[in-house]
Amino acid sequence: MPDEPSDDQDLRLAIQRLARRIRSMQADDEVTEGQRAVLFALAKSGTQSLGSLSEHERVTPPSMNRTINAMVELGLVTRETAPDDARKVCLDLSPAGEAFVSETRRRRDAWFTTRLDALPSEQRRMLRQVAPILRDLADN
Repeated sequence: MPDEPSDDQDLRLAIQRLARRIRSMQADDEVTEGQRAVLFALAKSGTQSLGSLSEHERVTPPSMNRTINAMVELGLVTRETAPDDARKVCLDLSPAGEAFVSETRRRRDAWFTTRLDALPSEQRRMLRQVAPILRDLADN
């Protein structure tokens, strides 16, 4: 008989499943998880260099360059020379990239709101109380 998951494992597995479900709600199924992460990083922080995106996503610069090349080809990201240093490249969301992020957020919010609205009010209250704890876990 397989071991029953501990309460901690059960919580971790539930959070992982919920995160996967939320991530699956995106505007375009052709965009990879790595590309989506870059789009959301650019949406949050604005124009970035290849090095800063590589560091943020914890990948090598050559790997990030391949990701960016694909995203430029898809029209999701713009690549321009920095005005103050011709050796530096500035990466930003294109209008199509902005639309992807916006639509993905809309889909995720709609999916999540529908699920929350189906819960009894006491469970929704409990989840609101737990949100700061989960945020701290994610940020540390």
